[in-house]
Amino acid sequence: MDALPQDIYALTLLVFVLGLKHGFDPDHLATIDGLTRFNSRSQPRLARFCGALFSLGHGAVVIAIALAVSLAAKQWQAPEWLESFGAWVSISFLVALGLLNVQAVLAATPGEVVRPVGVKGRLLGPLTQAASPGWVALVGALFALSFDTVSQAALFALTATQFGGWQDALMLGLLFMFGMLLTDGINGFWISRLITRADQVAAIASRLMSLVVAGISLMVGAFAAMKMSLPVVGLWSEGKELYVGSAVVALIAGSFLLVIGFSRVRGFMAPASR
Repeated sequence: MDALPQDIYALTLLVFVLGLKHGFDPDHLATIDGLTRFNSRSQPRLARFCGALFSLGHGAVVIAIALAVSLAAKQWQAPEWLESFGAWVSISFLVALGLLNVQAVLAATPGEVVRPVGVKGRLLGPLTQAASPGWVALVGALFALSFDTVSQAALFALTATQFGGWQDALMLGLLFMFGMLLTDGINGFWISRLITRADQVAAIASRLMSLVVAGISLMVGAFAAMKMSLPVVGLWSEGKELYVGSAVVALIAGSFLLVIGFSRVRGFMAPASR
């Protein structure tokens, strides 16, 4: 709770940035990749919107959690251990996913397209082969039923109750979903375009994307661990949550734009080299 801004405008902007950053979650990217690939041949139109549908289902659960917590705030207070425990759960997932994606790149054969590696998607099994808009949204909704997502939604909803009632929690939930919709929607659309290529451009672009996902995961996980373990880092970062979150989003977005730009340049140059 103390880590969130106590000003409604700063809190609003931070929650939107958290939504953007949440959309770049490696598990999101890996599952959207799988859903898009599964539908790319039989339903190319659905494949292009798998990322957006996934984030809509995910965001609907976040909004429901935020509303429920805000309505129960008078009778229930979040325990002190909730924030720190949720942070360590997120750190563990980030480090594990970062290492798994590095391993995927190193294990890929030359010319092979590397797919982002996720953990939660494997737990859902056959559901990740959803072939209708409703089922894709359901997969996103099930992804939201994890401790890190629930705790994050509960914390910003409880903070929102200081400024008003459930309306403020609803607004923050919608902003979080909108930020996630932007990143997941764009990612799903780009993956659907990349899948149509089966050449060296796609292989190189997929490796770069997996390395970006791995690098950001390890970097964010390491910073969060230092913040939790070292008082100096914790004090330095206090009140800078919005700047740190914005910097992470800008770094991720910039990296993905470079990958997209690289694939376009390589795609343009490839025919001339034949």
